[in-house]
Parts: sequence; structure tokens; C-alpha cells
Amino acid sequence: MSVIRWPRVLTPTLLSQILKKQKSPVKALRLFDQAKERFPSYNGHNGSVYATMISILGKSNHILEMKHVIEKMKEDSCECKDTVFASVISTFSRAGRLDDAISLFKSLHEFNCVDWTLSFDTLLQEMVKESEFEAACHLFRKYCYGWEVSSRIRALNLLMKVLCQVKRSDLASHVFQEMNYQGCYPDRDSYRILMKGFCLEGKLDEATHLLYSMFWRISQKGSGEDIVVYRILLDALCDAGEVDEAVEILGKILRKGLKAPKRCYHHIEAGHWEGTSEGRERVKRLLTETLIRGAIPSLDSYTAMATDLFEEGKVVEGEQVLLAMRRKGFEPTPFIYSAKVKALCKARKLEEAVSVINKEMMEGHCLPTVAVYNVLIKGLCNEGKSIEAVGYLKEMSKHVSCVANKETYQTLVDGLCGDGRFVEASQVMEEMVIKSFFPGVETYNVVIKGLCAMNQRYEAVMWLEEMVSQDMVPESSVWYALAESVCFGAVDVVEVLEHLVSSKC
Repeated sequence: MSVIRWPRVLTPTLLSQILKKQKSPVKALRLFDQAKERFPSYNGHNGSVYATMISILGKSNHILEMKHVIEKMKEDSCECKDTVFASVISTFSRAGRLDDAISLFKSLHEFNCVDWTLSFDTLLQEMVKESEFEAACHLFRKYCYGWEVSSRIRALNLLMKVLCQVKRSDLASHVFQEMNYQGCYPDRDSYRILMKGFCLEGKLDEATHLLYSMFWRISQKGSGEDIVVYRILLDALCDAGEVDEAVEILGKILRKGLKAPKRCYHHIEAGHWEGTSEGRERVKRLLTETLIRGAIPSLDSYTAMATDLFEEGKVVEGEQVLLAMRRKGFEPTPFIYSAKVKALCKARKLEEAVSVINKEMMEGHCLPTVAVYNVLIKGLCNEGKSIEAVGYLKEMSKHVSCVANKETYQTLVDGLCGDGRFVEASQVMEEMVIKSFFPGVETYNVVIKGLCAMNQRYEAVMWLEEMVSQDMVPESSVWYALAESVCFGAVDVVEVLEHLVSSKC
């Protein structure tokens, strides 16, 4: 058992640091409760200490204990940040307790929290995720006008997105038009959501009018970022066989939407195009190329265009954007490379994805970030190449600015377990725990059962001891696997199990 090195004078900052170092959330809670008794001069917990304790309990799925701490925070009436409640709402939702999330939000007026915007947006998003559309609309109507919700744009965009998903772009259009009366203005995401909704329902006339409205609402300076919205309509027109209409609208986009130089106007002319799907795809590529050439060069516009194309799986077109931005003196960012690696992994082009990190980023003097590595590692694990993915964990350690995080380790452990490599998963998990990234109860259960199946009894029992030390309760199948394995095992394993059962369970 580790010894707590208490300071002479306890402050909220020091207490937060002590709590974060505890492997067991139950022990952390005990220290949290005993602080005032141990240090009479301690002035009490502030919002930061409560946020730390709530985060620890939430991540370890100690829901009841977390609710108890939230109640104490309300009684102390200390200043609370909106991010704390947003995190709790997400935790409740993951645990299948959406009613608790709704109840907490409705009681926020009882806490010392003046801004509910993030909590409001998070709760609406979780309700939509659970298909609670009517309840989400009711919640929006009730709380959107309050002064506690400082910005409504994200909530309104989410509402529009839901309506478009259920093919009610007509209602989404009403929401769009009502934004002015809600004290906010449509942003690029608003136009993108509604444009996609119109095009999916084949309402191309409405989509065209929406595009024209962009010219004087958000495109007055010719922003290249707007291309992600323009492309939706142009592609939809091509898919509907309205190629000439698409070419005509492209000219207006270049003149009014992008304020492009005149040399860009004549790259495509209306005419007779092949009616085949291949012909339409060729036209769509030409339209995209023209938009890229016509956009005013900026890092933001190139980033928006490239990531949008990579997200759609259009690697060739996305690569054209990278070439164009390099010609203009801009270098792709790690965010763009991450989108490219993800697109290549999705297309099962793993060798090319690896080449992006090992060659392309290095030649561009762009150091890979942990986010880029995580995308590649996940792609390799999804294709059953978890052992190869482990090599990139070692590769990351060579970069000073690139440190593996919990997502890195969790992805590797899950991938190795999925490939039946439980010994290697145990080794990665050992490094994970040393770095103070603690797996969830499900990960422990899978690894222990896998080690038992491979006759790695001692390692399985050691992980059981680690699990119990964190006050986690193994599921019954873990005990069955251990019992079956121990029947064929050594006496020392039996002795360790007996010690665990007598002292912890």
C-alpha cells in the first residue's frame, strides 16, 4: 500500500494533485472526505477539487459515489464550472442513465454556476444520440431563452441536423430562418447541415436558393472555407443529371462566392457530357478542381477543403488540395495529415497510411502528433495488425513532443485482445498502468480471461490483484476462468487467490 506524503499546509491545489495520484477511486474519495478533519486549517474544497473528484469517480464508473459528491458540492455552494456538469452528463449517458443527466441539468439553478451553455448543448446531443427527439425539443423550448444559455447556435444546428436526418428539411428550414429571432446568426455549419438536408431529399431548387443566400450572408469576402458547402450542391446536381446547371452555378460561385480571379472562370464550360456514372464522377472532379483553383489561398480554406474531401473518402481529390496548398507556400498541418491517414485506413490502404507518417510528414518537416499516431494505430488494429501497431508505440517514444496517451494504450490493448494476443496485451497494459493510465473494468475482465485461456495463470492473478486494489469488482466469468485455470495450476497461484479472497473480497 502506497504511503501518502501529506504537505504541512494543505491547499485545494495540493489536494487535487494528491487525489489524481491515487489508483483507487475509493481511496481518493476517502482522502477527499478526510481532508478537513486531518487539516483543521484547511478552508474546504473549492470548485477545482470537486471537479477532480467528480472526474475520478466518473471515469471509474462509480456513479453513486459521484452523485454523492455532486450533492456535497451543491451544499457547499462553491463556484462550479459548466465543463464539470457537461462531463457528468456525458458520464450519466454512457452509463445508460440519461434520466439522471436530465435531472441534473434541471437542477443546475441550485448550484453556483452561471453559464449552462456547454451542459445544455451536451445534454441535447446525448438525448439525440438516444433518439429522444421529442424530449430534446421540449428541453430546447424550455431553456433556450434563459440567460444561462449564452449561445444557441450549436443547439440550433443540432436540432436542424436531427430534422434533416429524419428527412424533415422543411422544418429544419424553419429553424434556420428563426435563428435571427434567437439572437444568433447562421454559421457555416448551419448552411452545410441544411444544404445536405435539401440535397438528400432532392430539393435542389431550395438548395440553390440557400447557396445564393450565402453570397451575401457569409461569403462577402470570398472565403475558401465555403467550398465545403458549395460542393454539396454541385455534386447533387451532377448526380441528378443536371450537369449544365451545375456548371452555370459554378460560374456564379467563382464570381460572387469566392471572388476568384477571372483566369479561373473558363476551366469548365457547359456542354454535352456523358450520361454515365463515370462521366458524372469526372465532371464532379473537374468542378472540385476548379473550386480549389478559384479559392483565395489561406491555411483555413485549404484545411477545410482537404479535411472535407478526406472525410468523404475522396483521397485523390484531397491530395490535389495538398498539392495546391504547397504550390501556394502552405504546408499541411498535423490535423490534415490525421484526416488523410484516417481516410487511407478506412480504404484499407495501410501501407500508404504508414508512408504518410514515415515519409510524407518527415519530408514536409511536420512532426507526427499523438493524434496522428492514434489514427494509424487504430487503423492497424482494425485490420488485425495489432503487433505492427505496437511498434508505433515504441516509435512515439523517440519523439520528445509526442507522448502516448490513454487512448493510445487502450486502442492497443483492445486490438491485441481482439487478435488473441493476450500476453502482449498484458505487457502493454503494464506500461499503461505505470504511466498512470488505468483501464476500465471491462478491459481487466477480458485480459484476465484471455490469460487464463493461455495458461498464463500467474499474470492473470496479478491483474486480478491490481483490479481489486482499484476497488473494481470482477464479473463472475472471471472467477470461473480463474478457478478452471487454477485447477491445473501451481500451489503458489492458489495461495495468491486465497489471499485475495480473504483480504479483499
